[in-house]
Amino acid sequence: MFEQLKEQPADKILMLIQMYREDNRTNKIDLGVGVYKDATGLTPIMRAVKEAEQRWWGEETTKAYTGLAGDPAFGDAMVGLVLGDAVSRDQVAAVATPGGTGAVRQAFELIQMANPAARIFVSNPTWPNHLSIMKHLGIEAVPYRYFDETTCAVDFAGMMEDLGDVKAGDVVLLHGCCHNPTGANLNMTEWQAVIELMNARGVIPMIDIAYQGFGDGLNEDAAATRAVVSECPEVLIAASCSKNFGIYRERTGLLMAVSHDKAGHKVTQGNLAYLNRQNYSFPPDHGARLVTMVLNDAELRADWQAELEDVRQGMLGLREQLATELQRVSGSDRFGFVAQHRGMFSRLGLAPEIVEKLRVEHGIYMVGDSRINIAGLNSETVPILANAIVSAGG
Repeated sequence: MFEQLKEQPADKILMLIQMYREDNRTNKIDLGVGVYKDATGLTPIMRAVKEAEQRWWGEETTKAYTGLAGDPAFGDAMVGLVLGDAVSRDQVAAVATPGGTGAVRQAFELIQMANPAARIFVSNPTWPNHLSIMKHLGIEAVPYRYFDETTCAVDFAGMMEDLGDVKAGDVVLLHGCCHNPTGANLNMTEWQAVIELMNARGVIPMIDIAYQGFGDGLNEDAAATRAVVSECPEVLIAASCSKNFGIYRERTGLLMAVSHDKAGHKVTQGNLAYLNRQNYSFPPDHGARLVTMVLNDAELRADWQAELEDVRQGMLGLREQLATELQRVSGSDRFGFVAQHRGMFSRLGLAPEIVEKLRVEHGIYMVGDSRINIAGLNSETVPILANAIVSAGG
């Protein structure tokens, strides 16, 4: 049987990680992997998470399963964090998942169950795993223009023109904040236009929100998602705790299905639990438990928010520094967009040959489309990157 298997294409980011590890240069810089790192290159355990973990170690009395949907308290805490008071809790069906990726996968499968003919409109570019999972499931992905390679800003006119092809029953996949891989976000006026288009066409929004708190603040980063759920009849939301709680390896996420028709809530919740059962039965609990403890304890939550704000401000500072340094060494403001982007990523608009030159000649690793992880920098490496980009012809 196994001889019938075909070799799968290598993941470009994983290949980049391996190349970086095998590079013996001491001055190399890793801007490829999409993980938050502090100025020392460490992905730290947040103070509040560490404290919650220590408390839970003393309190935990069993390792028995929680439930197919996970601990209800986790769902309540995360719905509150992401949606606030945009909708009532009884309008939201929710299940815990193995990370945000698990939530995305379950959302796609729910779409298939509800409407096998549904097409999913996806920003070009988007997180590569979106497309990979859809291809694996046999879902038709339809790209819509999103990023203007010349201005490195949102191509909103192109986006709206392409979304003009949606039909009732289709799904539009949107990034709630801190767009991956570009860092370019819609403003609220643009979000409102997208909402009106989707409602007029009978389209279901699906929001992937993986970086809440990394952009403009916890509530600010959730504002677009809250506007969508308050105005659209049905919405799917995949939320990740990997970044804003720093618990990547705990694989902690939540899938939410919002409906203004409360009568169907029980059926939707049952279908989400059914999908969990088919894919992995019971979701992991440790990370979800820590998140719940942090969000429900006033002292822990305040400390978590303070540290998260420090992380956010640190990345904004690096953006400002990089944009300023690039302007200084290039004599041009063409990289000014870096300071306007939000989240961990920016797409610099460099040609692939420039990206390769940066790797070979300068030991600077970024994804081939010139996406960089801002958190891979520190105040000392920013000037190094800026000078390398200009000297490489960027």
